[in-house]
Amino acid sequence: MDDRLALRARSRRETAQGTPAPPRRLARGLAWGTAALAATVLASLLFGAGEVGPGRALAVLAGVGDDDARFAVLQLRVPRTVVAVAVGTALGVAGAVLQTAARNPLAEPGLLGVSAGASFAVVLVIASGAGAAALGPWVAVLGAGAGCLLALGAARLRGTGDDPVRLVLAGAALSALLGAATSIVLLLDQRTADEVRFWTVGSVAGRDLGTLSQVGPVLAAGLAIALLAARPLSALALGDTVAQGLGHRPARARGLAMAAVALLVGGSVAAAGPIAFVGLVVPFLARALVGPDLRRVLAVAVLLGPAVVLAADVASRLLVRPYEMPLGVVTALIGAPVLVAVVRSTRMPSL
Repeated sequence: MDDRLALRARSRRETAQGTPAPPRRLARGLAWGTAALAATVLASLLFGAGEVGPGRALAVLAGVGDDDARFAVLQLRVPRTVVAVAVGTALGVAGAVLQTAARNPLAEPGLLGVSAGASFAVVLVIASGAGAAALGPWVAVLGAGAGCLLALGAARLRGTGDDPVRLVLAGAALSALLGAATSIVLLLDQRTADEVRFWTVGSVAGRDLGTLSQVGPVLAAGLAIALLAARPLSALALGDTVAQGLGHRPARARGLAMAAVALLVGGSVAAAGPIAFVGLVVPFLARALVGPDLRRVLAVAVLLGPAVVLAADVASRLLVRPYEMPLGVVTALIGAPVLVAVVRSTRMPSL
């Protein structure tokens, strides 16, 4: 009861000081997220590295385009945009859930070795000659789950898992180890190396709707579990004791969070390869718009996640035109400054 009264008092103080009330902040965050997503979807359909420019692409959307432009927009850009939306949603939600479960703003799938675990598992499946198309998403889920557990477990060996520096160091070590193992497999198997050369740096280029049909059920399951875990995880952010007092079980909440992260990251890696920093940037922006409550953060993350991935994908097409830069490289360029900002922040030592 005292905790609830304290939260209400803080809300009144923030409102009196001019901070928007939660419903108003949520509406504002949803408006910004919707506008960003709409703008980036349109840009993804209009701009490309090829000869079909915005004018011809716009004509296709109006129903009067030529055959070459119709092929470029409808057969290449539309599926690519749909896959990017799915991947962005998954990574944005996974980052928010992982950060809240770990009570650490630096807990990001790419930094903690979660994506590296999924990548290593998929490469092993391809190298073994198994049916990668059918097994890839589920193998990636297992790899992502193992990577998540290893990173969090290593950070908590001495009971200091909430320390941002220790968590990032554990994740960096795990990522380096799994990256080295992946490189060894690729060096020993040239066929596999040729097959996954562009996938290993993260890209949605050349993806079709068949990709989404394979990973869609995995991503949908992960999103459903994340939404189910949002309420107990929001209470968990106040501490295990407070969460138990509110009727939630911390162990169950963390278990749901890890399952959601494994499904979301595993599915996204199977679809587009490892794409770093999206799970860091999106929750950072969402909290700036709507505050720390995970339920509100997730509502905005499902809009900002696709917007960030689409913006990076459009930039990857235009920066070195007529060639394309890997999507993972662009997200790293965007995410690195955000990582520095989070590390330097003295107001966000933990969640």
